[in-house]
Amino acid sequence: MNDKPLSSAVNIDQGQLKRGLQNRHIQLIAIGGAIGTGLFMGSGKAISLAGPSLIIIYLIIGFVLFFVMRAMGELLLSNLKYKSFSDFCAELLGPWAGFFVGWTYWFCLVITAIAEIVAITAYIGYWAPDFPPWLTSLLCILLLLTLNLVSVSLFGETEFWFAIIKIIAIIFLILIGLILVIIGFKTPSGHIASLSHLWNDGIFPMGINGFFAGFQLAIFSFVGIEIVGATAAETRDPNRVLPKAINAIPFRFIAFYVLSLVVIMSVTPWREIAADKSPFVELFVLIGVPAAASIVNFVVLTSAASSTNSGVFSTSRMLFGLAKKANAPRQFSQLSNKSVPVKGLYFTCCCLGLAVVLIYFIPDVMRVFVLITSVAAILFMFIWSMILCAYLAYRKKQPHLHQNSIYKMPVGIFMSWVCLLFFVFVLILLTLEPDTRQALLAVPIWFVMLLIGYQIAKKGKPAR
Repeated sequence: MNDKPLSSAVNIDQGQLKRGLQNRHIQLIAIGGAIGTGLFMGSGKAISLAGPSLIIIYLIIGFVLFFVMRAMGELLLSNLKYKSFSDFCAELLGPWAGFFVGWTYWFCLVITAIAEIVAITAYIGYWAPDFPPWLTSLLCILLLLTLNLVSVSLFGETEFWFAIIKIIAIIFLILIGLILVIIGFKTPSGHIASLSHLWNDGIFPMGINGFFAGFQLAIFSFVGIEIVGATAAETRDPNRVLPKAINAIPFRFIAFYVLSLVVIMSVTPWREIAADKSPFVELFVLIGVPAAASIVNFVVLTSAASSTNSGVFSTSRMLFGLAKKANAPRQFSQLSNKSVPVKGLYFTCCCLGLAVVLIYFIPDVMRVFVLITSVAAILFMFIWSMILCAYLAYRKKQPHLHQNSIYKMPVGIFMSWVCLLFFVFVLILLTLEPDTRQALLAVPIWFVMLLIGYQIAKKGKPAR
């Protein structure tokens, strides 16, 4: 592949982001966004709630989000001046939409990154229990700042290798699991590894309530899938790269989510999978790998680091776009000589410093982790819904662009409404559990703050 910047690279002097991400970067960033700590650590709890029906849940969510990504892809490619989804929301739905989407996405990624840094601190603590946790989180933030300051290409390389580690771990788990099923491995509890474990108790062993409860946890695992859209402004040859990355999403869901769940529940009956442990660790323990905990701890560590790195990258670019539209302080639009929005990057990393404070003052970090990631997941559904609303407005206001599109969303208008109804359905489900209900009640506070901020920004624009 040609590594030289293409002619579409943007002039730094014009104060624009540079298209420095190559095809392999985007492909792996897309995979990294689709594989989070929810799969590695949260799947045990989800299996205990829903049983084998969790496979159907993941397929449904993956199906819906594929169409959301197709809508985003068509919109981004309809006008290459769009830097991210906040840009087309602002143009198609109104300036308020760009403000709300941009700042909400920034907030989502910041609080998710804080949660991931808390998780990274816990993972490092496994190997170095005497090392001060707050210092671990501080060093993590400084490392991420350094990686993102150098250049967008270094960000791409870092994400590339983080994703490679996750992919290898999942492929290894699937292969080992399939071998155990083929040879009829006998677990310590006396069960024989077999695909029949998936239907011995029925596909819906916990009933409809268990099936619905699975949605509440599974939706969290897909947070970050839209990062492909946030990298659009720095992608070389977006007309070729973005469709390729989005079209591969269904395959990735089946390969990384569905197959791993099938293997895990085939080797060990789902009722014996511990809700508070990683089923990935347990599978490696079953086959007698002495360093199983350390191996999976390393994989989950890189997964959390990948998510945090992507978050730092995306938030600084979102602040850049907001500043260009006068929806954020104009200092955030300043670029370094490496075409990095350095002021936005500094601001994001200062906000991540809250992780250091949380770890220092609050001992029950996992409770904080669950709460803030629940809030983030609800707000991400708002982002996905706004992408679909922008697509519906695009079809109504700019039909000629849809007709000329090289990447049309299949059954666009109908599937947009189906996806929006699905998100309403998930929000209703979130009211059923105490933890997610608390997060749902806290979200309106953010939108009130946004409304106040938008009014202030609107008054300040004429002066600028």
